[in-house]
Amino acid sequence: MLLLPSLRRKITFAYLVVAALILAVSLFTFESLKRVEARILLSERISALFETAMEIRRFERNYFLHAQAADLAENADYINRLQGMLSDGRAGFAQLDSTGKLDELAALTGKYRQQITLYAETPIRDLQRSAREQQVRATGKELVSITETLVQTERQLLQSSLATFRVTLVFIVVGLALFMIALGQALSRRVAQPLQQMEANVAAISAGSRDTLTLPSQDREIVSITLAFNQMLKELEVRQKHLLRSEKLASLGTLLSGVAHELNNPLSNIWSSCQLLQEELNDADPAYQQTLLAQIDEQCERARHIVSSLQDFARERHFSRETFPLRPMLEQTLRFLKAGVPGQVAITLDVAESLNLYADRQRMQQVFLNLIQNALDAMSGSGSIAITARQRGTGDADDFPADCEVKGDTMDITVRDSGAGMTAECLERIFDPFYTTKDVGHGMGLGLFIVYQIIEEHGGCISARSVEGQGTTFFIRLPLAAKQTGKPND
Repeated sequence: MLLLPSLRRKITFAYLVVAALILAVSLFTFESLKRVEARILLSERISALFETAMEIRRFERNYFLHAQAADLAENADYINRLQGMLSDGRAGFAQLDSTGKLDELAALTGKYRQQITLYAETPIRDLQRSAREQQVRATGKELVSITETLVQTERQLLQSSLATFRVTLVFIVVGLALFMIALGQALSRRVAQPLQQMEANVAAISAGSRDTLTLPSQDREIVSITLAFNQMLKELEVRQKHLLRSEKLASLGTLLSGVAHELNNPLSNIWSSCQLLQEELNDADPAYQQTLLAQIDEQCERARHIVSSLQDFARERHFSRETFPLRPMLEQTLRFLKAGVPGQVAITLDVAESLNLYADRQRMQQVFLNLIQNALDAMSGSGSIAITARQRGTGDADDFPADCEVKGDTMDITVRDSGAGMTAECLERIFDPFYTTKDVGHGMGLGLFIVYQIIEEHGGCISARSVEGQGTTFFIRLPLAAKQTGKPND
């Protein structure tokens, strides 16, 4: 058992896999966001270079227009800032794809400082002053152009990084969703489906099935539950046999009075014949003596048959079907109950001699014994009991209750009494074990439950209709196999 796989382990493993994937995706997302953040910071620093270059040009133009020393000083200050930014951010700018442009920008900034310094030192009336101004303007323009190019390049790289991150994130989310679906399907096959099969098995058991459960999975928990249910089914079967035997013993008590009455007649005849034989032993002619002896033999055979029938009913044996005529079995059952039937109760049989039943004879006799005795108990000393049977083929007219349905050809039997009937509440619980409306000491409430179990054991169904004060009708439908129509067994 310890070596078997476990549902708990499978579910735990699935949770761990999902947790690992979520952690991996979270780490990837965190690292990607860090790179995007670094790129944004770098883009801001590049933009700062461009803004500084623009400030240099602004104070350059002011100086050329107004020739004020303050503008020249601001211009020099921003040149220092630009050179400082290029020097201090060398390590950060190393990740740029265009580091050659940065070197060019550093060299151009130094050249620009020299040119504007030289311009400032040139006298106003010097003829070279105008040419040097053009040089400063050209270099400043190139300075701004380079920084602007760097800004545009960095923005494109930032947009590309963001687009790549978005696409990667979409692929990760879609992949994770597909993996979760696949994992759910795998868990469904390995966990949910065995549990659904177990649920179906339990539903079948609650519906009355007693078949041993098969293992829907080799997981430890499923195996344990299945073995427990199979053990429970074995216990239920044993207890059901005990209940059947207990009910049979109770029925035997009912039969004894009928058997005593049945045996009394042949014994009286035997006694009378013996008395006559003893009185006329020497005087009677041999033919008359032979007649008396034949009567004694006939009555002994009759008594033996009665005792044999009782023994056959009481004998414990396994479920075994045979083909036998239905009417003689019912007549024998009525003979067993004859002593307990009041004179004002009429029992009629509407069963053709040709009808044969393929069933366990002993169990079916138990069914009719219980039903007839139940009908007798429902009547207050007078009334009628009618037993009918007919063979029904597929497509024939059907007046049975809708909840009693058996596929194929069937034997339909009804037991109808004119007793007190039942309420709707009693009718719903009539086949429940230990349910009885009789007084304490007059029944355990197992008779109809045993009837239900026996009919179900034969693959048939039983139902009841009753109206309080108007009697009760029991409907029995049993499957009629092809071999059931053959000759009865000897």
